[in-house]
Amino acid sequence: MVKLIQQFASCCRAAGLRISTSEVLDSLNQLQLINPTDELQFRSLLRANFAKSMKDVQHFDRLYHLFFHEMRMDTADMKQAASYSDTIKKVAKFLKQMPHDNPVYDAVVDFLQGNPLALLREMRRIQTEEEVTMLRFNLGPLGNRLNVMLQINKAAHAARDLVAENYAKTDSVARRDLTAYFAERVGAARSILMYEPRPGDINTKKINTYEQKLKGLGEKSFSSFTREELEEMREAIDKLVRKLKNIVSRRYSVRNKGNLDVKKTLRASAKYNGVPLDIKYRRKTKRKSLIVTLCDVSGSVWAAARFMLNLLYSLQDCFEKVNSFVFIDHLSEVTSIFEEHEINEAIRLVLETSDVHYDAPTDYGETLRNFKKDYMDLLTKKTTLIIVGDGRSNYMNPEDAILGQMRERCRRVIWLNPEQENLWGTGDSEIRSYMHHCHEVRQCRNVNQLFTFIEELVL
Repeated sequence: MVKLIQQFASCCRAAGLRISTSEVLDSLNQLQLINPTDELQFRSLLRANFAKSMKDVQHFDRLYHLFFHEMRMDTADMKQAASYSDTIKKVAKFLKQMPHDNPVYDAVVDFLQGNPLALLREMRRIQTEEEVTMLRFNLGPLGNRLNVMLQINKAAHAARDLVAENYAKTDSVARRDLTAYFAERVGAARSILMYEPRPGDINTKKINTYEQKLKGLGEKSFSSFTREELEEMREAIDKLVRKLKNIVSRRYSVRNKGNLDVKKTLRASAKYNGVPLDIKYRRKTKRKSLIVTLCDVSGSVWAAARFMLNLLYSLQDCFEKVNSFVFIDHLSEVTSIFEEHEINEAIRLVLETSDVHYDAPTDYGETLRNFKKDYMDLLTKKTTLIIVGDGRSNYMNPEDAILGQMRERCRRVIWLNPEQENLWGTGDSEIRSYMHHCHEVRQCRNVNQLFTFIEELVL
């Protein structure tokens, strides 16, 4: 048993599994705690000592099966093969004496004889080289594997011909058993060649990070999200919002950096008569903006507006004040709803209790007239006006001149259009009329575009 475990440890090392001498000694000492004839207990003992990660477990299981099953002399189809061990050694010795100039051939012959060390070491060398050269080209690794395949085929044909020649007339049973033995070993050698080590992720729960979620769903249109995808994106956006808040807080948290404040430095050092000198820096004041949002909540536009309101709600700490309005045929303020309730509850209340007629045709002109009449005082030179909508006003008066008056009162006017750009200005779309009164009009059809805009707005 000691020799068997030592041989198995040597095979594992040749295949790249790191096994120390102390781990081999631990395995030998622990044999008295189990029944060595119980394969489940025996394999569990070796796995507990030799495998250190999920990836190592998969590698160990492969090597264990190879060493204790595929390389055995007494498999179901080879019960008589063990009696031919001397003959197999003679065949292997004769195969090595055949003319050849490739060391891989000797490794294959050793494997056919029952010693897998050389072939495992060669495959380990090939796999290690592949990790380095695959980024530049793949002909090298492919050539190495092709060379091993050619040597396996060469040794297989030579062994079959040798057995057929020596036992053709004398012993048909021996010829059959030896042919089956070498065929089985050749199959095992080819399986080693075809085996590809994989990352240790089998039976492991995969958790996508919010970057991966955005990469997979970030380019998908708002209107095509399923309920499950909406939940995934909500979680991803929450983490991105926290990341933005951390960036903003760190920007203003640094105190021992910046321009020297001479007055504060002299004042702070006066109590020490200037010794030591207590240096003070000018603190960067927070330049918070006022945000006013007008969100079209009709039809497919509501999907984009919901994400926009979600983000602005979460980023309220980054702005001095956020005034939110929704509209279809007239304006309805929902600022208090978003200030007093959690975002999901706020969106529900907007849908259920706000003064919005969801069956009415969209009227941007009436919306702008309502804003001019009741809320024009909200616009100052510190205000950024954000309008979310497709600009389709059902052929009614767009009142674009009012938007021009609003532009004159505020710092910036930004229009986010969730519609494809090639559809702008077609049919009842008045977006071309509104563009002349906006500082920026951008397409915003997915989460990536929306978050890029928010990132630029905040940072």
